[in-house]
Amino acid sequence: EYSCEYGSLKFYALCGVGGVLSCGLTHTAVVPLDLVKCRMQVDPQKYKSIFNGFSVTVKEDGVRGLAKGWAPTFIGYSMQGLCKFGFYEVFKILYGNLLGEENAYLWRTSLYLAASASAEFFADIALAPMEAAKVRIQTQPGYANTLRQAVPKMFGEEGIWAFYKGVAPLWMR
Repeated sequence: EYSCEYGSLKFYALCGVGGVLSCGLTHTAVVPLDLVKCRMQVDPQKYKSIFNGFSVTVKEDGVRGLAKGWAPTFIGYSMQGLCKFGFYEVFKILYGNLLGEENAYLWRTSLYLAASASAEFFADIALAPMEAAKVRIQTQPGYANTLRQAVPKMFGEEGIWAFYKGVAPLWMR
């Protein structure tokens, strides 16, 4: 027995929920490590190592400072996971149907790669706005402490482009 029919809306929804849980929760759990990594990249003189970065952050911002950027991380990576896991299945079925059953089997590795790349294209578009806000919160002292502060400020300064400058590097990744 299956919990739902393969290729049904429920199937895609369950894949998307799996993506939200696996990407959103795991990336949020490592926010302190990501915060220190980003700060080391931006200011290597101040944040000399991972352990030093944790120490400096706790001294300056307290333990709560290690959670800076958790909201855009959770939202952004949840959206990325939703698109990545859900659209992968959509594209896998779509491309498989275009190729036909025999060719889909013969070319399954290429089909899976094409489906994955197609899903990632949209997943990165979904991630980019929150990733941009997260990086501003984590690496620009005094810019914003929360997502609610960062988004209007970014939009007011640069318009919608502020949220999508990083999409091409995400695609290159």
